Amino acid sequence: MTFEFIDQTNSDGKLVPFEEITPLFAGFERDAFRLETRRGYATDRAGARFQAFMRGIAPVPEPDHPWNVNVREKAARGARFSRVRIIDEPPTDGQRFLMATAVGNVSAGEDIRVLVRPEAERVGLPDYDFWLFDSTTLVRMHIDDTDTTIGVEVITDPDTVLAACHAREAAQAAAVPTAGVWASVRCAK
Repeated sequence: MTFEFIDQTNSDGKLVPFEEITPLFAGFERDAFRLETRRGYATDRAGARFQAFMRGIAPVPEPDHPWNVNVREKAARGARFSRVRIIDEPPTDGQRFLMATAVGNVSAGEDIRVLVRPEAERVGLPDYDFWLFDSTTLVRMHIDDTDTTIGVEVITDPDTVLAACHAREAAQAAAVPTAGVWASVRCAK
């Protein structure tokens, strides 16, 4: 089964800056899910933590980072953050960095899982990143060839959102917790 849902939207295709959707992260009530499909992200590569990681310095968890504070607050109210990251075999440096930093997000209450790319293709997952909020609002991320987010598309069309819900369920069912995969990747190095 494949999840062909973005091209069937009733949205106007308008891209907005990512910053315009940040209220969704504090405003959702039940769940926020992210599918990550990229081999790396420009914002990560530009950061000091990534540069240190590439020099062999393990990222230190940041419990007071605003993201982790929000995850803890939402979890305390019964809401859930989760994501599935598609990884290559072997994982790219960007994917290894995300697995190394996941421990801080997981300790804050986020469920982060990984899925190898061939399995993601087998279950027919989309090949683009998105956020899904409360199974009612889909935010498709538009990312260019340099791995830079150039904008997002907010979609509320019920059929399109339902297809995204099905993709989320398939991804979560097929994925495994990041910690176990990261442990095996670290040992293989």
